[in-house]
Amino acid sequence: MKNSLLSQQLDALLENEKNLVANLSNTSALLAESLGDINWVGFYLYDEDQNELVLGPFQGKVACMHVAIGKGVCGTAFSLQKTQRIKNVHEFPGHIACDSASMSELVIPISSNTKKWGVLDIDSPIASRFTEEDEKLIEEFVETLIKHLS
Repeated sequence: MKNSLLSQQLDALLENEKNLVANLSNTSALLAESLGDINWVGFYLYDEDQNELVLGPFQGKVACMHVAIGKGVCGTAFSLQKTQRIKNVHEFPGHIACDSASMSELVIPISSNTKKWGVLDIDSPIASRFTEEDEKLIEEFVETLIKHLS
């Protein structure tokens, strides 16, 4: 599969940079600038010592700082290691509402065979904002990101 333009932009942006915070900060900024109809994009990073997800670099309103593994959309995506594309977050059991304006959410686990970094979380104020095509595009984008984290 040919890399999308968004993944190519990320590849160029992160080339030769090894700092995790710098890379995740610019990654969230790139997504915020490139995706329409979103109100929050960022990372929750896995804290092995506390066995929870902790807020990382993001673009958007103030956010929840800690998410328990298996709780909410982010904790579920991480525990299952499976993308969660939620059409209406208010119908998701145990949804953690950091921003009441959010209606739909796309969460992609960030992991390799040897390490689990956390999740990429994207929220939208529009119900059913994320399509199957968006999901595939962002999963490819995360694969590009993982190359630079490894």
